[in-house]
Amino acid sequence: MTRPAMTMTFSRHRTTWALVAVAVAVLGVGLWSVERPAQAADDSKGKRPPEAAVGVVTVLAKAQDVPIFRSGIGTVAPNYSVTVKARVDGQLDKVGFTEGQDVKKGQMLAQLDPRTLQAQLLQAQAARAKDQATLANARIDLKRYETLITQDAATQQQLDTQKALVGQLEAAVKADDAAVNYAQVQLGFTTITAPISGRVGARLVDPGNIVHATDTTGVVVINQIDPISVLFTLPDDAVQDTIHALDGHKPLQVLALPREGGEALATGTLTLLNNQIDTSTGTVQLKATFPNQQHNLWPGQFVNVRLVLGERAKAVTVPEAAIQRSQTGVYVYVEDEATQTVKNQPVGLIQIQDGIAVIGSGIAAGQRVVVDGQYKLKPGSRVAEVARGASAPASGGAASPSASGAGK
Repeated sequence: MTRPAMTMTFSRHRTTWALVAVAVAVLGVGLWSVERPAQAADDSKGKRPPEAAVGVVTVLAKAQDVPIFRSGIGTVAPNYSVTVKARVDGQLDKVGFTEGQDVKKGQMLAQLDPRTLQAQLLQAQAARAKDQATLANARIDLKRYETLITQDAATQQQLDTQKALVGQLEAAVKADDAAVNYAQVQLGFTTITAPISGRVGARLVDPGNIVHATDTTGVVVINQIDPISVLFTLPDDAVQDTIHALDGHKPLQVLALPREGGEALATGTLTLLNNQIDTSTGTVQLKATFPNQQHNLWPGQFVNVRLVLGERAKAVTVPEAAIQRSQTGVYVYVEDEATQTVKNQPVGLIQIQDGIAVIGSGIAAGQRVVVDGQYKLKPGSRVAEVARGASAPASGGAASPSASGAGK
């Protein structure tokens, strides 16, 4: 009875160990099947291709001299403007100019009918001749009385009376001279001449009309447009800067530019810094004078004005396209040429003029900054130089030698 019992017990233990072995085998297979994909994923991560380089255009920051200026908006005005009017009444006989013509000072512009004033001049000359003849006779009589008084043939009263008469006639002749001169001047006013050199506008009176010295419209308006002036205003904080710049006793340069931007229309000099600030606007008025041989400036034209106060020597500059703005301030993307990666570099922007940004701090001359392709970048991005306007490389491979060397 003991032997069969022992046999049964051994059989049960062998079955249990067999079940344990099967369970261990199943568990091992399960763990292997779970770990293999993870290991494969890890292997694939280790072998992932590098991040694609972003195609950008870069330039070197430069050190150059740039002007210091203040900008404003101005109105072009004639250097001189004269409304030519008649100074005597009369009929306008003829006009001696063409509308829109350039005229010289002293040139005849209009002619009035002179006959009435010519007659007045003749009357004044006749009256003077009569008084001159009377004066000459009175002087002869005075000499006679001076001779007679020595011979006791005339009284002192007669002599004194004759002297007084001569004096009266001399005064009358002087009055006649003044009347003749006045009549000559009035007659001269019938010829209307240009008081200044400039360009005439539209004719305001046609020949045949009667003009009067009291007319407000005049005959024509002459504007001097070469040279020409520009009136402009600047904020009141520009007054001290302008005064300090004028301390050098050198005329300050002023540039007139078109409102839509572009090259300067003319270059002139500052001629007026007004002697008071307009308290209603907080601005001060200035005036500049420009040579205008090409007539690039025209009265009434609006222009942008740039008053040059000095020069900032060896300032760091980059193209305006390199400047980026965010909520935290102004920055540029600077390339590390050794690793061909970029970083976000905050900068101190002083001013932007003519497409050039002047940098006060943050970068130095010689550093390479990105001017095109920034919208694809983030700090640490790899970059590859491409020609301006070219598309970015499609793969992560290195750029071609010709592309990577462009602009270096």
